[in-house]
Amino acid sequence: MSRVRKAYTARLAGRCVIFAGCLFLFFHRREELDILQGGNFFRKFSVLHILWGIWMTDMAFQLIPVNADLALGSHKVFLKYFKPAGRQDQRQALKAYMKQAAKGAGKVFALWLALTAFMGILHQKGILDDCLLFMASAAFYVCDLVCVVIICPFRFIMGNRCCTTCRIFNWDHLMMFAPMAYIDGFYPRSLFITALAVWVIWEISVLKYPERFWEGSNMALRCSRCTDKLCPLFDRFVLKGIKKCDINL
Repeated sequence: MSRVRKAYTARLAGRCVIFAGCLFLFFHRREELDILQGGNFFRKFSVLHILWGIWMTDMAFQLIPVNADLALGSHKVFLKYFKPAGRQDQRQALKAYMKQAAKGAGKVFALWLALTAFMGILHQKGILDDCLLFMASAAFYVCDLVCVVIICPFRFIMGNRCCTTCRIFNWDHLMMFAPMAYIDGFYPRSLFITALAVWVIWEISVLKYPERFWEGSNMALRCSRCTDKLCPLFDRFVLKGIKKCDINL
């Protein structure tokens, strides 16, 4: 097991503990969730301030090339992690790949937008209250690393090989905090707006530096160069020997 896989497995366990803590607050300390409302973030301390800090730190790490046990899938956007393939005749192939990747990303975006809109309708009708929207985000926080460590349903929609080559790797926080966009308060809105900023920067980078996102032009993304070893458990034990690298090395 690689150091990165160990780190992500530990983070998944930590997120499960955090979600369990959020469930405890939801059922037994509902007053702690008052921090979600209006300017309550600045009026009293809650254990959720700590969670807010963790989430903000996670997003900050997606904006700077920190030397931490983070997946290359997240940091391939940075020049530091770009290893040119050295070929000059691949412009059309790169364009075709990015067009295909954009279609897959568009399907995921439409799916998540529909889910978020549905949650917004339920919130407007009073079926989902602010606390339930927060719990949805907390659940997505766990599901995010389930996709990385165990199985990722989005891969089957987009057709990408793994997290390293994933076109939408840094969409995680926007998808995670989308439900909280409907809550009127500094706590949820600050998280959603920051996640939106991270997403915009990622998408601008995709448009400006597409060569960093394709293994045909970035050798760091190839299986032979992989040090993350983050292939989901579903791949390792169920699809073993079926999925192959796209690039013939």
